[in-house]
Amino acid sequence: MEQTSIKRLNQLHPKIRQKALDAYAEAVAKTPVGIHPFITQTMRSFAESDALYAQGRTKPGPIVTNAPGGSSYHNYGLALDFVIQKDGKESWVVDKNWMIVVNIFKKHGFVWGADWDNDGITKAQGDKDESMVDAPHFEMRFGKNWRDLLALKKAGKVDKDGYVLI
Repeated sequence: MEQTSIKRLNQLHPKIRQKALDAYAEAVAKTPVGIHPFITQTMRSFAESDALYAQGRTKPGPIVTNAPGGSSYHNYGLALDFVIQKDGKESWVVDKNWMIVVNIFKKHGFVWGADWDNDGITKAQGDKDESMVDAPHFEMRFGKNWRDLLALKKAGKVDKDGYVLI
């Protein structure tokens, strides 16, 4: 398995880390030779989220997120993004190989960002915190919205490594 992806998955919240590693290993095994998922992002600092949020608004580039710092599940180690690599080249096309990965992660309990409807409601969660379809994105919420997670973090309800206690 690809070591950068493994390293990034190991940055996830302890409650989802092993599930993500297991789903990734299964996805690598079930995609064709020369085609595999590559993890592009897991844990993201509030500052990194703010910089991405500024893109397309106050900084050049397309809008890629509607989640400023503190309002992204990435900020709590509860989300990951991926892309398909075909012979070492990134492919953002949602095709049968992409869907192999999606179905495996969903089987392991992850919510897929493309399951959000046009009103920004995550069909599986009924939460209006997201407002764009995000095909490379998976997350686990444990019944918490980002406001709950932010409140826990601000209250110091974190483990020794800084992950919120959920």
